[in-house]
Amino acid sequence: MKRTMLMMVGVLLLAGLCADAADLTLWYRQAASNWTEALPLGNGRLGAMVFGGTESERIQLNEGTLWAGGPYDPSSSEALEALPEARRLIFEGKYKEAHGLIGKKMMARPLKQMPYEPVGDLKLNFPGHGTMSEYRRELDLDTAIAGVSYTVGGVKFSREVFSSPVDQVLVVHLTADKPGQINFTAAMATPQKATVTTEGSDTLVMRGQNGDAQGIAGALKFQARARVQTRGGQITATNGSISISAADSATILIAAATSYKSFNDVSGDPETLAKKYIAQASGRSFDKMRCDHVTEHQRLFRRVSLDLGETDSAKLPTDQRIAKFAEGNDPQLAALYFQFGRYLLISCSRPGGQPATLQGLWNESMTPPWDCKYTININTEMNYWPAEPTNLGECTEPLIQMVRELSETGSRTAKINWGAGGWVCHHNTDLWRATAPIDGPTWGFWPMGGAWLCKHLWDRYDFGGDKKYLAKVYPVMKGAAQFFLDTLVEEPKHKWLVTCPSLSPENTHPGGASVCAGPTMDMEIIRDLFNHCIQASEILDTDKEFRAKVVATRDRLAPLQIGSEGQLQEWLDDWDMTAHEIHHRHVSHLYALFPGDQITPHTPELFAAAKKSLETRGDNGTGWSLAWKINLWAHLLDGDHAYKMLTMLLHPGPTLPNMFDSCPPFQIDGNFGGPSGITEMLLQRQAGEIQLLPALPSAWPTGKVTGLRARGNFTVDIEWKNGKVTNYRITSPDPHEVKVRINGEVRTITSEKL
Repeated sequence: MKRTMLMMVGVLLLAGLCADAADLTLWYRQAASNWTEALPLGNGRLGAMVFGGTESERIQLNEGTLWAGGPYDPSSSEALEALPEARRLIFEGKYKEAHGLIGKKMMARPLKQMPYEPVGDLKLNFPGHGTMSEYRRELDLDTAIAGVSYTVGGVKFSREVFSSPVDQVLVVHLTADKPGQINFTAAMATPQKATVTTEGSDTLVMRGQNGDAQGIAGALKFQARARVQTRGGQITATNGSISISAADSATILIAAATSYKSFNDVSGDPETLAKKYIAQASGRSFDKMRCDHVTEHQRLFRRVSLDLGETDSAKLPTDQRIAKFAEGNDPQLAALYFQFGRYLLISCSRPGGQPATLQGLWNESMTPPWDCKYTININTEMNYWPAEPTNLGECTEPLIQMVRELSETGSRTAKINWGAGGWVCHHNTDLWRATAPIDGPTWGFWPMGGAWLCKHLWDRYDFGGDKKYLAKVYPVMKGAAQFFLDTLVEEPKHKWLVTCPSLSPENTHPGGASVCAGPTMDMEIIRDLFNHCIQASEILDTDKEFRAKVVATRDRLAPLQIGSEGQLQEWLDDWDMTAHEIHHRHVSHLYALFPGDQITPHTPELFAAAKKSLETRGDNGTGWSLAWKINLWAHLLDGDHAYKMLTMLLHPGPTLPNMFDSCPPFQIDGNFGGPSGITEMLLQRQAGEIQLLPALPSAWPTGKVTGLRARGNFTVDIEWKNGKVTNYRITSPDPHEVKVRINGEVRTITSEKL
């Protein structure tokens, strides 16, 4: 009875919880002076960075399928012949020789992949607006609308910008509080091979071709269109620009499209698509477009609310709050950062679009850092860590589709490079779904990327419980497992089955190279993949013979080992304390602690060894590395250390003025890893238990969260005071018993019907 009343009170208190819009706004007193101060918008396909200038405004544009190059296959025809020799050299301890052979014979051709590219800029010029007052620039996460307001000559000017997932256009709306005051010129510019012309008096048209890269010719056509609609005033078109004078208001509709249809089909018609988007939006009022955009955004965004308390620091501009966060007096900034990560995922990864790249949907350069690709030895996976637990499961659909496509291209790489069945993807991929090892042996000869991505296929089922979905993705998981059934080899000392050649991502061991046999992370990922395939085949009642092979092979994998200093070993040999970089940014061998669950408090010796490894690595790191460590410390149940890592992440340097994560330079993965860590501090499901506040830091003694998701298709609301849960609610579509750890006590409850 007591528990039931407690839960009912929780329902009453939590059901109506909705964050104040003011708590969900990034705002500034000045325009962006560079790209990493601009504010991001996106509808999953069409992205924009809004600078907020008064005399001159720049809105930088991206379209998710505009990448360099065209369909290609970089697999090396010499790789398979060199494979036995590479294995022999590694098992004989001749790592540098193996490195040289792999670099010469087994890497991709070309050695690099294709970069993600920008569309260009919409440029607006407002004559006489250089001197102004009462300036404010903002991004409202709750509405996904960027705003600019200021006063010139007694007239208040306002600007709203959003990228509509409903109308598939970017909308710029300009108003003034007095009639006839809207005067500006609109133009477009691009670093691409393109032309800009006008159609009629109201439309700018950019037609272009994507860039070449690494000897692969550009195969995509693209088009961007901007149509200006006004209330009152005049519109004229001259020399590739459009001028508006004496209007009461103006709305600019921007569309962009490419000829990309799939990784092996570039026959699309971008002009037809761009014209369609513009025509459909032109027939709708601004108010209707705005309303529909906000409704669709809030359908996803408002599923989760987080309140960690608020102080006067919340009244400061966002850039000042970031600079002061380490002082410890702004808990609401952590909640804002959490919701900013959810906002970014909604904005850059919607069904039908491409997955989030190293920079999400946003990139201004033809040669971006690391090509702005998909780095799948941590970064792409980290992008999706918060998706399921923060109730944005649909946002994983672009990733799931990419994995399906990689299973096609990766089957060729498995055959050509490894002589194996199934499919493989190494540490990077791109729009064209290249799967061969790139960059060089130190980074690229790691055959685990596809296997790690398969964990996200399983997680989608594990959180949602949809057997029809599982049946669709099981063949992809099975193909990834088949590759390892065909390629695992016996290491000579213990006769364990291991990968070879491979590496512990981007780290160099005392043998003077990265390439090795059976690094710990490989064994952890393969064990997860095999376990998930076994569970899936049992759930679907299929593939008994295949399942038996997987079980037998899993049982021969190299086990997790504890080294001489009490640490979890990163390699088969006890090399950790003599490795090239003992404080390396990657913490790859701790995958089993997070995002995996092979190491928990129920495996106490390994749990202690993982903690020792993390302590040895140290707290410092790049932005995404700090974010990973938040999650790891949360899974070590040390909330205060996890919070320490959050303060290091949410700080000038790792966090840029617009709240983007910096590696450096800008990488978006920390923006997703950080919110994931906050989630893991508040809710985990380990060993069949839903754990409420498993790693709550002392900095957040009182708070409430609604809408988080737990494995098993549960939705969880929690309220706490003085560090203790006071109210909670756990719901599911089909109510059933579940164990809940609350305030140190394990209870068995029946979930409520969702």
